[in-house]
Amino acid sequence: MKKIYTLFLALIFAGSLMAQTPQSFKYQAVARDASGDVVADQAVGMQISILQGSTSGTAVYVETFTPTTNEFGLINLNIGAGTLVSGDLTTIDWSADTYFLKIEMDITGGTTYEEYGTSQLLSVPYALHAKTAANAFSGNYSDLSGAPTNVSTFTNDAGYLISFTETDSVYTGSQAANITATDITNLGNLSGVNTGDQDLSSLATKTALGDSTAQVRSEIPDVSGFLTSYTETDPTFTAWDKSYNDLINTPGIIDSINAVIDTTTQFVRTEVDGSVTNEIQTISRTGLTVTLSNGGGTFQDSVNVYTAGTGVDITNNVISTTGPTPLAIGDSYGGGIIFWLDASGQHGLIAATDDQSTGIQWYNGSYTTTGATLDAVYAGKANTEIIISVQGAGSYAAQVCDDYSVTVNNEYYNDWYLPSKYELNLMYLQKAAIGGFASGNYWSSTEYDIYFAWRQYFGTGGQYIEYKNYTYYVRAVRAF
Repeated sequence: MKKIYTLFLALIFAGSLMAQTPQSFKYQAVARDASGDVVADQAVGMQISILQGSTSGTAVYVETFTPTTNEFGLINLNIGAGTLVSGDLTTIDWSADTYFLKIEMDITGGTTYEEYGTSQLLSVPYALHAKTAANAFSGNYSDLSGAPTNVSTFTNDAGYLISFTETDSVYTGSQAANITATDITNLGNLSGVNTGDQDLSSLATKTALGDSTAQVRSEIPDVSGFLTSYTETDPTFTAWDKSYNDLINTPGIIDSINAVIDTTTQFVRTEVDGSVTNEIQTISRTGLTVTLSNGGGTFQDSVNVYTAGTGVDITNNVISTTGPTPLAIGDSYGGGIIFWLDASGQHGLIAATDDQSTGIQWYNGSYTTTGATLDAVYAGKANTEIIISVQGAGSYAAQVCDDYSVTVNNEYYNDWYLPSKYELNLMYLQKAAIGGFASGNYWSSTEYDIYFAWRQYFGTGGQYIEYKNYTYYVRAVRAF
């Protein structure tokens, strides 16, 4: 079981709660493996849950992270800023109950989380509640202190006006004061037809309004003489019978060809020699005589017998190519699936059709320097031999690949090995063509130092060093 230790949690919370309260708070931890060693420079998967009421309470907020530890195994998170799974951090009523923080992690960087502990959130995150809790206003005017009182006249700034009387002598003496609600209604009923309710005689503006109406009407043009429809009456167009013979500059028509013609001014309307097939000819040979059908004539070939070169076959006067069958990525071949070809297209690398182990360690039970540091195409074969010669017999990644064998179409293949770091990446790039891979970590045969070897995560393609005692997937390869 991996262990995770949280550090200075209250201090970190306090550091994140600033003048403008953010909707997140910080979390810091150090990841260690089962031996107590830090998990350094490695992507991990984490799931954070806020539980209400108890350590087994309802999860009111859940989010996930994929942080990478630093060289000391340190993890830094902003809780509230991860990938949301459920809930809303901003709606949690921190004053309503006690809340607990549940930590889950997948140390391989995936989503197969293991629980690492649940602890109560104490006072610090409840600063998020400060925006609405301590100084909350009920919304009731009567709860305000120093509120003004009702007064009918202003004597100081302690009251407010509750009524007033209009004493504007200018407005009272103007014509606008004489406009009634009835006048406004009648004005809104104006239309293009005199219905009798447009009588503006009672308005103070009667004379000016009447003059303006007469002016507008006098300026409207008479549209009774405008064109509203028409009929096409072009006698030339109507009378033309659309005959080709009426056209000018037409190309000339010819029925025989005895010279090169100008195809921009002439065309042939019939097959010149009366046959549409006699231009199709076949060639045949009898002895040294070569004949072309349909009047094509004959000639004598100077070569009696033709000899086929490399990759060419001549049988019954039929010439065809010979050679190896073309190969392609994804082909079933040589006991597995081709995932890389060299420039010739006839040599490359083959992956086994399934994993040789779903969880096996790199070393044979103890840390030692093997010297298997090669990293190139075909280098995995040499690495595997070096690892086995140093570590001896046992159950570990290089050994299970070397032990693997398969018989396909009565052909036996037993030259498999653990791929180098470079070969492992070539296999990852063609994982869809090969098939059968897990979204997990696979060992390579390339060693980093006495404690570490290279692995690759087949979920995203990242390559990392890892302790040799970790158990990961293994897929054997062979060269051809």
